[in-house]
Amino acid sequence: MARYERDGGGNNFNHRDRDRNGGGEGGDGTGPFNRGRPLHRRPVTDYGTPVANWVRNRAMEWRGVPNDYMRPSIQWTIDLLPPAAYTNNPAMSIPTKHIHASLNKIKHPINVVKWTPEGRRLLTGSSSGEFTLWNGMGFNFETIMQAHDCAIRVCQYSHAGDWLLSGDQEGIVKYWQPNFNNVKILQAHNEPVRDLSFSPTDAKFVTASDDGTLRIWDFDGGVEERTLTGHGWDVKSVDWHPTKGLIVSGSKDHLVKLWDPRTARCLTTLHGHKSTISKSLFQPSRGDLLATCARDQTCRIFDLRAMKDLCILRGHEKDISSLAWHPFHAQLISTGGSDGAINHYLIDEHSPTSSSSAAVICPAASVPYAHEYAIWSMEYHPLGHILCSGSNDRITRFWTRPRPGESDSFRDRYHIGEEAAAAMGTYDRRRRYRQEEEDEQDDAEDALVDQNLQPTSITGGQGGQGIPGMPGLPGMPGLGNMPGIPGVGAGQIPGMPQIPGMGTQIPGMGGPQIPGFPPPPPPPNMPPIPIPDFAAMFANGSLPPPGTIPPPPLPPPPGQLPPGFVPPPLPGMGLPGLGMPMPGLPGIPGIGGGEGGMPGLPGLPGLPGLGQGMPGMPGLPGLGMQGQHGQQQQQQDDRRGSGGQQGGQGGGIRRRGPLPSQKDSLREAQRSGFRN
Repeated sequence: MARYERDGGGNNFNHRDRDRNGGGEGGDGTGPFNRGRPLHRRPVTDYGTPVANWVRNRAMEWRGVPNDYMRPSIQWTIDLLPPAAYTNNPAMSIPTKHIHASLNKIKHPINVVKWTPEGRRLLTGSSSGEFTLWNGMGFNFETIMQAHDCAIRVCQYSHAGDWLLSGDQEGIVKYWQPNFNNVKILQAHNEPVRDLSFSPTDAKFVTASDDGTLRIWDFDGGVEERTLTGHGWDVKSVDWHPTKGLIVSGSKDHLVKLWDPRTARCLTTLHGHKSTISKSLFQPSRGDLLATCARDQTCRIFDLRAMKDLCILRGHEKDISSLAWHPFHAQLISTGGSDGAINHYLIDEHSPTSSSSAAVICPAASVPYAHEYAIWSMEYHPLGHILCSGSNDRITRFWTRPRPGESDSFRDRYHIGEEAAAAMGTYDRRRRYRQEEEDEQDDAEDALVDQNLQPTSITGGQGGQGIPGMPGLPGMPGLGNMPGIPGVGAGQIPGMPQIPGMGTQIPGMGGPQIPGFPPPPPPPNMPPIPIPDFAAMFANGSLPPPGTIPPPPLPPPPGQLPPGFVPPPLPGMGLPGLGMPMPGLPGIPGIGGGEGGMPGLPGLPGLPGLGQGMPGMPGLPGLGMQGQHGQQQQQQDDRRGSGGQQGGQGGGIRRRGPLPSQKDSLREAQRSGFRN
């Protein structure tokens, strides 16, 4: 783990020789070095110190007036408190500074990001169906598991934090315990599950699917209770009110509907958007506001008390794909676009022109180059000091609030782009790639011990020798050790019993003995096996000297017979010089099992041309019936009158009969039942 410094700011870190703005400006030469370059320092957000300071130093606010103020100076960093301490100043909690980018070795688009209830870890769900856990303070990799067989679309923790539900592309919902033990699998829909939400009591949950319906389920029994129908297209989002019996849903039909879960009745329909609804969420702390975003580049805030639009959030140049409410500040909301931009809005910064029109609010802060592709999911840390975003660019990014008086974070590549940041000296592409490699290496080193994969090699075997799953030959480098034949080699093949009385080896054949067992005695009355003396045999000329044995002849070309091999006779002809074939098999007289064959010697089964041919292998021409194929061909030739008698008398040439006409073939096919 690289060295770092905590400053007690809850989200801040003090790096003296390296900037953390996606590459930084480089070291000053005074810090530690690794192979000639400054060591990569991993950021750490230690929220324990600011929380302890807040609990220790907070006092009763007289008439609601806070007594803690922050100065825009770096010296005030140690006095920075958690976002919950600044309830009247939401601008103190806007996360605009990038602190870390986490990505797996096998990269897939990130569809879901979800903080665990205690905020110690971040759970991500990818399009490959994998769950990945990241540390919530050091942002390093912890573990990964295959949760679904297809893309994960949604994950949701219960309000009590005891259960986790996940839905995938195939409409399956799975129950998970906090230790990620899968206890139940539920086929909720036949189409992809796009969103789900728990009821305030965690006794029920609702799912939204591409089949155009919402279904309310009993959590304990996994039984469907009600089906909410009314949308004319895919339902993309659903949320259950944090304290009331109210459900909101957004669909591809551009409509936002409010439902009564007790009666499955639609209470009202909102027609404000002009495109597909991407996300709809109730404000978590108060529940008086409803936020909806769509692909029309707008986000609308709906006031449930007045039942009208409160404001319209503009500023995105592309479709809005996700949004997230701050857990403590009801005025702060963040949105993510399909172009990778993140905008932060303060909805109390508006002055409506009239009571009938909704106010238009521009972003209070914007990160236009946060991701390279669409942002599919966003969520705040339970303490509100970190924002996490998962994107289609396969990267999970962590964002936090800048330190007091810090302005360098607004000049990084996420705010002004790579080219402008490189021109200002705040971004280096080569250093970025090196930093990502170091992050991956650190994540692999800091992973959980029980999830570490054993190192494997391409050859397998002991010490990396041999091919995996294929034992090698003994004595050959790189091929491992091959188990010997029972009683002959050095070992025994697993699963093969030994021959009784033979022991582990044949006497005199060598090979190691089993430890602790004496060698078996030789069988009675068995003479010793003589060992040939090859040196003496070479000396007296019994064996030719090594290297003088001529090589074997080359095989003949295709279609030619080896030298000295007599070609077989043609069909219907006897052996050369015999005139006519003897009764029996055609081609070889007196060998077959028919008439005229050798008495007591029937045809050999399975050999082509010697009785019954080998199935699937026709015999050589002139050597019998050539198996089943030869029999069929012989019968066809006999029916056609191909001159078999002539061939039998004098080995004449066969003549083929005329081909049948097309009309005869059609009639024959119709009689056999083929009518198409």
